[in-house]
Amino acid sequence: MSNLFRDRSPYSWSFRVGRGRRVLDLPLVGWLTVIWILLWGTPSWANLVNGVLVAVCLCLAFPLPAVDIGLRLRPLGILRLAVYLLYDMFSSSVEVTRQIFAKGPYHAAVVAVPLRVRSDLMLTATAVAVSNVPGGSVIEVRRSTATLFLHVLDAGNPGEIEGAQRQVWRMEELVARAFGTAEDIADAARPVPEGDPSS
Repeated sequence: MSNLFRDRSPYSWSFRVGRGRRVLDLPLVGWLTVIWILLWGTPSWANLVNGVLVAVCLCLAFPLPAVDIGLRLRPLGILRLAVYLLYDMFSSSVEVTRQIFAKGPYHAAVVAVPLRVRSDLMLTATAVAVSNVPGGSVIEVRRSTATLFLHVLDAGNPGEIEGAQRQVWRMEELVARAFGTAEDIADAARPVPEGDPSS
């Protein structure tokens, strides 16, 4: 007799059939369904239903182990992150444009920003989000210490360096609230690390 039970991942279901076990990963089913519709080239209800059936059959015929990568989809957090990213991109673009047309040399710097959340997924997502904003780019990610090294265009005074760090920490918190586990969110709410901001 087969029974259905949840795995550690909130997006996976496992079927136990006799001594065997089959994992049904919902994001994988969704992705395979999208590929099926794209292959047929015509979005329709029939292609959608057939795509879901084919995806489920593939997942059951060729089982993969259930892996919880620590991804949680939080709609309100995703909305906040998207709004903040759009605002940050706009304001940073204006600032970079102002720097281009202003006279005088600018003192660039590499700033080390230790993160509070240490999971690989949150570290990667934060680095990608920070890199999408003009004016600062991630040049190195040190996984062992969960540290981002950020190139800052205008770092002539300590206030600019501290501002760059605060932006990264704000982005880290928003990313954790959008995609992180409860533990990631708790880590992101901790006080910011102390240390020398520049390297």
